[in-house]
Amino acid sequence: MQTSVSKWLRIAFLNLNIVALIGIVLRYKIVFALPIVDQKHLLHGHSHFAFTGWISEALMTLIVAWLCENVSKDALKRYYWILLLNLVAAYGMLITFPIEGYGLFSISFSTMSIIISYFFAVMVWKDLNKVEFRTNSILWFKAGVIFNALSSLGAFSLAFMMAKHIIHQNWYLSAVYFFLHFQYNGWFYFVCMGLLMDVLRKNNITSKWLVWVFWIFTGACIPAYFLSTLWMELPMWVYGIVVLSALGQLVGWGIIVATVFKQWDKWKTGVSGIGRYLILLSGFALSLKLLLQLASTYPSLGTIAFGFHPVVIGYLHLVLLGVITVFIIGYVVLKQYLKMNNYFTRGIIIFVSGIVFNEVLLMIQGVSFMQYITLPYVDVLLFVAAIVMFVGVLFMVISQTKADSRIGSSE
Repeated sequence: MQTSVSKWLRIAFLNLNIVALIGIVLRYKIVFALPIVDQKHLLHGHSHFAFTGWISEALMTLIVAWLCENVSKDALKRYYWILLLNLVAAYGMLITFPIEGYGLFSISFSTMSIIISYFFAVMVWKDLNKVEFRTNSILWFKAGVIFNALSSLGAFSLAFMMAKHIIHQNWYLSAVYFFLHFQYNGWFYFVCMGLLMDVLRKNNITSKWLVWVFWIFTGACIPAYFLSTLWMELPMWVYGIVVLSALGQLVGWGIIVATVFKQWDKWKTGVSGIGRYLILLSGFALSLKLLLQLASTYPSLGTIAFGFHPVVIGYLHLVLLGVITVFIIGYVVLKQYLKMNNYFTRGIIIFVSGIVFNEVLLMIQGVSFMQYITLPYVDVLLFVAAIVMFVGVLFMVISQTKADSRIGSSE
């Protein structure tokens, strides 16, 4: 089982490398001339492949690995076609979006990925019902697959508007943010939290309040969508619920942090090595994300947040890279699903350094935009940051071939 999980995760990490490579091209085009590339179309391919080929493929594999440990050792065999077809859809979008943007083939592959997520949700739900012990992870996983399915409403709405050539900025942005919200703050976040709860359970880090954390985040997830639409004129009662949802999520995360710190000796003993530091770094990024989210409910700050492109991009990358991607890598290291060696460790350090460098630059760029100041070399440095992240992931990918060659030579 371990070997099969490793193979799927290696593919996912290779996909992350491709995502990083496209990021270099996108940054290159901003700084230098590259007329052969349509920036908007490539950006669509970049984001869809990142969501489906990297994050979703990795999370689906980790959920199935969890089911192999707790339900049936043969679970991975039953999910083979789901994981494979998800890859087909991901690569289909990677190829077609840069060529045609939102067109027949790209929308077809996007629809294919959504249908696959429905099948995955049903299969996982049935398997989770077979678990013979109670654990909070089950609740988080079930909510995660539900929110993944819910996010598809945004994707379908967007595809419909594109196909019918309906041009209405508020509707378009609402559909985009609906999809993004229930991917980032639903599917991605809830599955990562389910995996984190499993780490806490196996290290006997417990609290009666942890189940309440799940219900807090679940109850806040739907109204929190309107955090992405504060630029519209919302009724005061809706705005009040939005503020409460942002505050509730911060309180819920605070409960988890307090639980871990109260039982720090168990955490330090059971969660060791670089995996521990990655999960802590992911937790720090999440804390920053939740604080920024709450701050955005203040009208003037909300206007700034949604009015400047670098701020939006910085926030999205903070979540996708700083919170989700760093957590996945940390969890994979903890579970030893991939071979650890010097190349892998160096790759992690380089990649995380690139993330931090990228976020700092985007923050500086965002502040300069607010002051209506153009900094001459920020785009060049962001291009360099993209290269650094690519090199980091490349080291991680290469590390696995190095591990295979050593195993082969030892045999």
